[in-house]
Amino acid sequence: MYKAYVFDFDYTLVNSEQGIVMCFEMLLHDEGYAPVSRDVICSTIGKTMYDAMSIITGETEKGKLARLIRLYKVRYSDFYMTPNTHLYPETKPALTYLKEAGAICCIVSTKTRSRIMETIRREQMEPLIDRVIGIEDVEHAKPAPDGLRLIQDCFHLVPADILYVGDSLIDADTAQNGGVDFAAVTTGATPASAFATRPHTRIMSDLSELYMRKK
Repeated sequence: MYKAYVFDFDYTLVNSEQGIVMCFEMLLHDEGYAPVSRDVICSTIGKTMYDAMSIITGETEKGKLARLIRLYKVRYSDFYMTPNTHLYPETKPALTYLKEAGAICCIVSTKTRSRIMETIRREQMEPLIDRVIGIEDVEHAKPAPDGLRLIQDCFHLVPADILYVGDSLIDADTAQNGGVDFAAVTTGATPASAFATRPHTRIMSDLSELYMRKK
């Protein structure tokens, strides 16, 4: 048992795929870009918005990307993201088990903290989450370990106290860069085989493996 369990958000605690795909598809249509496949859009989940927007639109100029990101937020994401973001069935049981066992539970994500908190409040999960670190809280996004370091400092932890749980290779690299253990979950777009090249303590089909194996 670790003192703290730190989770990625999208594709780890929640399935936000429909909201993300919907928002990008509307943006592409309204701004005159060619359609992009759902698989391409899903492959960017977990990346920073600048990286995702560049991959999906093909734009590289920072000013254009900043404008598109602003439009994505105010036209689409503010209205459609949270209503189309849903907890995995295993999320609340896993967090409840860990909290009852005395563990600290946190989130470190490239999504904004404000957006994550919308889902946490809607699902009445405030008692299950001790701290949320979003993209606005760090100088460098994942795979830089800034978010993990903030968790360490906040709760006076050392790397050996923490397990980071995520669905992507970015998450695996974040854990490695932060010197913490990593557990992969395959509820996202990254197959189990991809994690073989990264240090990990386990590869889980879903979060139920955090609590079912203990019983």
